[in-house]
Amino acid sequence: MEFTGFPVAALDFYDDLEMDNTKSFWDANKATYDEHVKAPMVALTDALAPEFGAAKVFRPYRDVRFAKDKTPYKTHQGAFVGLGPATGWYVEVAAPGVRVGAGVYEASGERLAAMREAMAEEKTGKALQRILRDLERGGFEIAGERLKTVPRGYDKEHPRIELLRMKTVLGMRSYGFEPVVHTADLLGEIREDWRRLRPLVNWINNATS
Repeated sequence: MEFTGFPVAALDFYDDLEMDNTKSFWDANKATYDEHVKAPMVALTDALAPEFGAAKVFRPYRDVRFAKDKTPYKTHQGAFVGLGPATGWYVEVAAPGVRVGAGVYEASGERLAAMREAMAEEKTGKALQRILRDLERGGFEIAGERLKTVPRGYDKEHPRIELLRMKTVLGMRSYGFEPVVHTADLLGEIREDWRRLRPLVNWINNATS
């Protein structure tokens, strides 16, 4: 299947699912999900795979075993291409539209320590600062989980203390429901976004591998 964009019906599907997140709604509208959400996402990630690698298209079902929120279905469809553990590229369609991103969404223990060491080191830390600055200038939002305090073992006066507070590092861009999301041109836009995010993905992977 050739990617031709995410139809309006995909966004409408999630609008309705947010209002009626039940098995009865899902069963009545699963054909819409299959045709207008899952199929375009698979086509998109298949088209990106030769350059970035095969994607994991996430299941639509929530794991509610230990959650207070027992609604059974995710209100977005995401796909992820991994380069390293919890590190790679992401694309999502939901009621608010389409968004893309890349970076590391989970780091702990030795991986988090290694990332902080690379942030603290002069050459690699400044390189990450340049990468993030270039992404911001290019219209990306730099997001991620941050400590409110100083990480253990580091001086609060460290010149890159704001970097060192970051536990995850993500570059994100939202297309919302701009007209391009409904066209084949979205493929080229996402491909270019992922290329521009590649230095961030490579930096994190090199730091934590």
